[in-house]
Amino acid sequence: MLVLGFFYLPIAMLFAQSFNAAKFGGQWTGFSLRWYDELWRREDIHQAAWNTLLIATISTTASVVLGVLAAWCIHRFRTRAQRIHYGLVYAPLVVPDILMGLSLLFLFINIGLSLSLTTIIIAHTTFCMSYVALVMLGRLQDFDESMIEAARDLGANWPTIIRRILLPLLGPGLAAGALLAFTLSIDDFVITFLVSGPGNTTLPVQIFSMMRRSSPQVINALSVIFMTVTFILVILSQRLTRPQS
Repeated sequence: MLVLGFFYLPIAMLFAQSFNAAKFGGQWTGFSLRWYDELWRREDIHQAAWNTLLIATISTTASVVLGVLAAWCIHRFRTRAQRIHYGLVYAPLVVPDILMGLSLLFLFINIGLSLSLTTIIIAHTTFCMSYVALVMLGRLQDFDESMIEAARDLGANWPTIIRRILLPLLGPGLAAGALLAFTLSIDDFVITFLVSGPGNTTLPVQIFSMMRRSSPQVINALSVIFMTVTFILVILSQRLTRPQS
């Protein structure tokens, strides 16, 4: 109970402070919805949220495609080249974010690529792909490839094998990798801060800027909305995955 209290008490305080009329939240001065009203009128936050969702969606899609292909090649072919490939896939997981962000920044500058949403998407795909690949590798280790051979002996073509065998068996790992990549993309700050150009602000960068300008109450309102959406999605996923009686 103490551990749960330690985790959820700050969230409860944040929720309460989002309705506090005080500008800095040092003391309770009355119930108010002014911060939600200000959040509704802040076009810069709306644009940052749109940029964040757009980047996360595109980078997650690219990461899933590249990560699944990388995991399949590493699992399928036991060669020295694939061991090197595994090292390259694993490297973004252990390299500090600041080093990876600086490396990508220098790369974009040297090849003459202007910092924009495109560079952020490339950067997010670079590290999200590694997480997807490792999740899929764990799933492929328990996959019985003899089912593919049996299906081909029975006359099934590759579209049928993918639809009837691969997707049902590898689907949970695929979904887990996609959700992990989407979450990491939305949450990333350091790499995004380094490779983003003017006018391409994401929510983490926008929140950092707002904290420097002393706007904590609007951030509280924004956090409450995100937590509410997260809780609703978790409840819906539990209902959808609950075994039917």
